[in-house]
Amino acid sequence: MRAAYDAAQIRAAEGPLLESLPAGTLMQRASRALARRCAQLLGSVSRGAHGGRVYGSRVLLLVGAGNNGADTLWAGAELARRGARVDALLVGTADAPALSAMHAAGGRSQPAGHERDAVMMASADLVVDGMVGIGASGALRAPHARLAGLAAREAGFVVAVDVPSGVDASTGEVAGEAICANVTVTFGAWKIGLLVMPGAARAGVVEVVDIGLSLPPATVLAPEAEDVARLLPDPGAESNKYRRGVVGVVAGSDRYTGAAVLAVGGALAAGAGMVRYVGPERPAALVRAQWPEAVVSIAPVGDPDSLAAAGRVQAWVAGPGLGTDDAALRTLGALCAADAPLLLDADAITVAAANPELLASRRGPTLLTPHAGEFARLVGSDAETVERERLRQVRDAAAALGCVILLKGAATLVADPTGVVRVNTAATPRLATAGAGDVLSGVCGALLAAGLAPADAGAAGAYLHGMAGLIAAGDPSGPITAMEVVHAVPRAIRSLD
Repeated sequence: MRAAYDAAQIRAAEGPLLESLPAGTLMQRASRALARRCAQLLGSVSRGAHGGRVYGSRVLLLVGAGNNGADTLWAGAELARRGARVDALLVGTADAPALSAMHAAGGRSQPAGHERDAVMMASADLVVDGMVGIGASGALRAPHARLAGLAAREAGFVVAVDVPSGVDASTGEVAGEAICANVTVTFGAWKIGLLVMPGAARAGVVEVVDIGLSLPPATVLAPEAEDVARLLPDPGAESNKYRRGVVGVVAGSDRYTGAAVLAVGGALAAGAGMVRYVGPERPAALVRAQWPEAVVSIAPVGDPDSLAAAGRVQAWVAGPGLGTDDAALRTLGALCAADAPLLLDADAITVAAANPELLASRRGPTLLTPHAGEFARLVGSDAETVERERLRQVRDAAAALGCVILLKGAATLVADPTGVVRVNTAATPRLATAGAGDVLSGVCGALLAAGLAPADAGAAGAYLHGMAGLIAAGDPSGPITAMEVVHAVPRAIRSLD
């Protein structure tokens, strides 16, 4: 499990070390590790006649006034001693001892803001971004923003120091121009902004350097394969379909028939012991034809009695393709009034947004799985704001609504009402295809029915869904359909072993 921290937590952990160690020890640990990694990278990315060695390579440092700038200068001094041509563009008052050390090693510096900045950027084998540190927030100002824009257009390979400049280390928010790094070398621990979008998209490959910090339990976590494997139920010799979990699926309509097929398929592929589908005749016929193992009950949307008549159900999935009319409201009202674990997706979230009493009266375990637009309707915001402030928005909403929220996206977030957020790092943009969210609903529903708590079901389901997308897309990746994702879910589960 990757644990990520905000700037205040990192600073608090650094305090005792700074008091107990000789002055400058932490900075030297950080800068040496940064220099080693830059040297390794120069061996593979250098473009000059020196043939992939540090000696003779061109390194450009973007240096701010804080500790990150000092780390960058100390690392630049080490690279210069190893024969690199090191230039520094200064965007503030640089740390004097570090700047002197770089000059003594043969490096050169000049204030940023000249026409030659772009030429230096384009000719460098490696650009090292140390303009701002983890305490910075809000949009970069000039000349920082100008250099970030130049790096995006001109730089070949960029290493960010601790966090890319322009990315809020504590939230992942990006308010304007930001460095887009190929590699981020971060110190002590993962920063939240390196995991959460949109900041995560600017971080590239993240490498954590251990500098001896002692940190508290984190509230932002990224489950890995072994964590998901521990969550999944392991059927024993006495297992039967009821012990493995019975999922009820209320999805689809005469217009959106595929939603029913895909949600049921996701639940079956994720290992549900039984899936009971309840819905109109047209989608019901397609579910029966595609998934003969599903138990199908034909009933119009809006008939609450059909839900009880369907039989034993240990968790419900409701919403994909259901519609948003009064009939859908009656069905959702009945499901929300019951105590069984409940997953609401798609149309069900739109209905809940217009009828807040549905969630206010809810007493059973609840998992919501909106995309940004559905989430925006739920909280009275807009999709652009939601995407810009994903962590803040999903945390606040989970606490306010008292349920677990899985906010879909490039790095899906699963937030519970206590403030703990889990970030899904198994993903591919190929999952941005019609019906993929319906599959995710079914997968998470199967895990709810198996007895997982909503936060665990959401985190494990998002990971399996992402892995299934990666498997379906292949290498090199290609376009996929939602049904291909369904068929890849069992392989995603097996990949955890």
